Amino acid sequence: MRSTARRYWPIHTLVIALAAVSQAADEHPLLAVLESELKLSMEKLVAPDGTRPYFLQYSLTDEEETNISASLGAIIQNSADRRRLLDVHVRCGDYRLDSTHQIRGDYSGRFEFSGWGGTRLPIVDDPLATRHAIWLATDAKFKAAARRLAQVLANLKVKVEEEDPSDDFSREQPSVHVGPWVSRPIDRDAIAQRLRAYSQRFRQEPLIYSSSVTFSGSVTNRLVVNSEGSRLQFGSSRFRLGIQAATIAEDGMELWQYKSFDAFTPEGLPDEAPIAEAIEEVIAQVLALRAAPLVEPYAGPAILRNRASAVFFHEIFGHRIEGHRQKDVEEGQTFAKKLGQEILPSFLSVIDDPALCRFGAYDLMGHYEFDDECVPGQRTVLVENGVLRTFLMSRSPTRGIVNSNGHGRCQPGFPVCARMGNLIVQSTRSVPFAELRARLVEEVKKQGKEFGLLFEDISGGFTTTDRWGPQAFKVIPILVYRVYPDGRPDELVRGVDIVGTPLMCFSKILCTGDDPDVFNGYCGAESGMVPVSGVSPSILVEQIEVEKKQKAQDRPPILPAPIASEAR
Repeated sequence: MRSTARRYWPIHTLVIALAAVSQAADEHPLLAVLESELKLSMEKLVAPDGTRPYFLQYSLTDEEETNISASLGAIIQNSADRRRLLDVHVRCGDYRLDSTHQIRGDYSGRFEFSGWGGTRLPIVDDPLATRHAIWLATDAKFKAAARRLAQVLANLKVKVEEEDPSDDFSREQPSVHVGPWVSRPIDRDAIAQRLRAYSQRFRQEPLIYSSSVTFSGSVTNRLVVNSEGSRLQFGSSRFRLGIQAATIAEDGMELWQYKSFDAFTPEGLPDEAPIAEAIEEVIAQVLALRAAPLVEPYAGPAILRNRASAVFFHEIFGHRIEGHRQKDVEEGQTFAKKLGQEILPSFLSVIDDPALCRFGAYDLMGHYEFDDECVPGQRTVLVENGVLRTFLMSRSPTRGIVNSNGHGRCQPGFPVCARMGNLIVQSTRSVPFAELRARLVEEVKKQGKEFGLLFEDISGGFTTTDRWGPQAFKVIPILVYRVYPDGRPDELVRGVDIVGTPLMCFSKILCTGDDPDVFNGYCGAESGMVPVSGVSPSILVEQIEVEKKQKAQDRPPILPAPIASEAR
């Protein structure tokens, strides 16, 4: 991709209180190592032409990953890995104009100028070996930044005046926070035993050709220092239990279902009963899809159920209000000049709040304390009663917005840019879902359509924001129903993708349900993969367009599955 009004302030207070308590945590010894190397580099680094860095940041990411997977009662993966990665962020020039400035006409990639990619560090706390790696990485990044500053200055002399003359980097207050070093011991043998038992259920389903139950988790600790005085130590953890099953229809279409549970701790994942129930749902849905009829291209009224709606807003809205896209001349800039204008129906507001840890019973994977530029994650009202108020901002200013709102994010080894955290859609025109469905039926009759569509779940999607391509999106449904106006039962169908353009889709939203729900996932963009969450109620859309899904042409396997005899 590239998942309502609530009381936020008590949760903000909780986050702040936890941060205050954690100040007593022990500092990791490498925090001082990073500081001393940063001081030395800022004092001594100078290019032959006199160029010096005006900003330098070291980010150390210590990550432990666990992946355990079982299929048909057998373990197919059981691995644990640990790594330390160093990101060196060097800027030459000044806050107004620096080495990160876009070189117009250079299509090699605006983020590739300084050899992005993290540096592997020793996973033991060896100061000398760590300093050596920092020294080499800093030298390479500084030389690349100094070279590029010269290219930036030359480019400005031969190009027309820029549309957006905003500064390249914002001035922000330094952040100082020393939290505890996070540790989450994992009993891999016990987890593997549970997964074997869960996955055993699929041995009774010979028409399901592939299946797995997977546990994945990461424990991440960060040490960050920069030349402005920021000094951070903080950690987080995320865990997921996923259930996947796939089959092939007689016409060759590959069909699958996936359900997952997410939590900040292993203990936060559900016990046996909810997982067993989810497995039965996945099996029933995959087998039902195998027998479901295909849908032809269609344009008409539809409901996107809450989680599906959260993915929908992420794709068609969230990426287009990322701040760096508003001044990049290669971007479509859908909303760049629409601040203060109505871009959504007046009953909708959109907030991104990375400080929010939970929504209802769900942990929000898009939560973080500080972004990757040392700015605290902040609740940001993006759209208020349909009116665009601001953008998701990193430290790259744009069109009169000069400061970050804590949304500069990246995967380690990638450059920072503005990204979503917890994107929350709120509505003042909401009705119970039964009434929302009744309104869909009314709209189907009004438009003279044979049926409407109900998108129960969506797996993800992608969107094009570059100016050279169509300003369009595609969203991938995995559970879709026809809703008939004559009282016939809803009919499961398959083989459709949602397509469209954002401005048209926004204008077609008629009403919402009163049923906000959570989508947790990972989003990929220029700055890599980052965990995100979406919260949205169900939405009724006056018109949505679907096209045929691409499908394979191979027939199902010729011989019966080996588990067929056991299933009997």
